Amino acid sequence: MIPPELLRQARIENVAQSLREDIGDGDVTAKLIPADKHSQGRVITRETATIAGTEWVDEVFRQVDPAVELTWQVSDGEAVSPDQVLFTMEGPARSLLSSERAALNWLQTLSGVATACAGYATRVAHTNVRLLDTRKTLPGLRLAQKYAVTCGGCFNHRIGLWDAFLIKENHIAACGSIAEAIQAAHQIAPGKPVEVETENLDELAQALTAGADIIMLDEFSLEDMRTAVATTRGRAKLEASGGINADTLVPIAETGVDFISIGALTKDVKAVDLSMRLD
Repeated sequence: MIPPELLRQARIENVAQSLREDIGDGDVTAKLIPADKHSQGRVITRETATIAGTEWVDEVFRQVDPAVELTWQVSDGEAVSPDQVLFTMEGPARSLLSSERAALNWLQTLSGVATACAGYATRVAHTNVRLLDTRKTLPGLRLAQKYAVTCGGCFNHRIGLWDAFLIKENHIAACGSIAEAIQAAHQIAPGKPVEVETENLDELAQALTAGADIIMLDEFSLEDMRTAVATTRGRAKLEASGGINADTLVPIAETGVDFISIGALTKDVKAVDLSMRLD
């Protein structure tokens, strides 16, 4: 789970950067509008979606002009239908128009992540598996995307390289063996989760003996996954990984693994189609 203060700081920085790149030293087109003109407007969705990013929208308008008032009609994690009003706004017309693109970019992008996650989560709702994101995020947007993942009913893997061990093939080669890598991890940071990537059942056995907390089954066949579940018997959590997509997801979930990690949750983002209309 992302610490709330870390997420808040990331949101402020995210929005500030998006406004710098969009508004720069001033919105020249907005200056065509009288400074004292006030307007009202609304944002709608043109498609079915799961919403995420409302606080990023709030932050955009706060940084541009605190005088703008927003009224939300939906919440993060809520499913919406085409032509549904997401929020209304009222305030200086210049501020509404200057904020439009940045606000919609955040809402459509994060809602795109949440919508994809909701689709994946629905497919495996009949199992006990948890779907995890990865570090395959858009540069600079990791915490925002990982937040959106949770809005769509999926879960966060480690946030970065600092909050958990994930011992992969190259780490094992550099350390000498699976056992040596796991032993070193427990010594370096007792209490931090230790996960190790395995490529076959022999490596799984080594990881179990060495005391791994989580064992990644990298591109295991369905038969080997079932064997891994039966062999492990709760001594460690099992995570399936490697090229998983909508077609292979359900059979993998039904093997009984605890987790499935899917890079596509965050790296293959398709923004939701939104529209802002002034009255």
